[in-house]
Amino acid sequence: MPTSVRPRAARPAARPAGRWRSALVVCAFFAAAAVGIGVALQLPSAEALVEVGSAARSPVPASAPPSGASPTPSPSPSTAPVSTAPVAPVLSLPGPVPSHGRGSFGYDDRTGGVLGRAGVLRRFRVAVEDGSGEDVHAFGDAVQRALAGPGSWVDGGRLRLQRVGPGSASDFTIYLATRDTAGRLCGAGGINIRVGGVPYTSCRVTGKVVINLDRWRTSAPHLVAAKLPLDTYRLYVINHEVGHQLGHHHEACPGAGRPAPVMQQQTLFLNGCRPNPWPYLSGKRYTGPAV
Repeated sequence: MPTSVRPRAARPAARPAGRWRSALVVCAFFAAAAVGIGVALQLPSAEALVEVGSAARSPVPASAPPSGASPTPSPSPSTAPVSTAPVAPVLSLPGPVPSHGRGSFGYDDRTGGVLGRAGVLRRFRVAVEDGSGEDVHAFGDAVQRALAGPGSWVDGGRLRLQRVGPGSASDFTIYLATRDTAGRLCGAGGINIRVGGVPYTSCRVTGKVVINLDRWRTSAPHLVAAKLPLDTYRLYVINHEVGHQLGHHHEACPGAGRPAPVMQQQTLFLNGCRPNPWPYLSGKRYTGPAV
């Protein structure tokens, strides 16, 4: 019997070269994807980078104190102590007061508003003696405050007042004069303002209200002793002398402890009354017994 010959297994047919290239491309794709995934797994996100960067720039927090221990307070910046003491009012101005000036006057050139709501209108000028060292506008402002009130002569509703410049018609002039000039102006109108031989008080003569610079700067000893502010005395002396110009006469203290009438000679005495710079109190005319 002839020996049987087993046929060889047929070799697989050779694959075309194009398939190999496709396989290589696929492998390269998956390899690149694997690398990308690995990088994605290792690199932080943009938000994480921002947070890490911020943390890197933030100061390292101080370690917390042990439990139960009080934290040491940080020192506060030093500040200057604030004074709560009340400011003492000016009772009298220091320094010498000139006894005389040039005898001529400079005038406030400003026209002020009308003071008062109704009544006859009286116009006045304001003047300061040359060489007195006083400013005419400052004096004009002080006169304006005194006559504006509340509490001044215009509060009665029957009088209005207005400051005018030197070129305007006026009913009277308010002068601030050194004591020698004040003595001469008042004496020319028949008023003696001397105390102890020295021109001491202020006065009113026809068309002129004369304020003595000595009193304007230093007030009076008994008023300084009573702690009356100099500004309050100035309100008084203007309203008192303008009161004479308006036709009012001297009055007396109506009773111990009561306010002095503005027409009382408060520059010389209080006679038991309290200083008062106003002719109207609480909207009503305040007076004392006639002298």
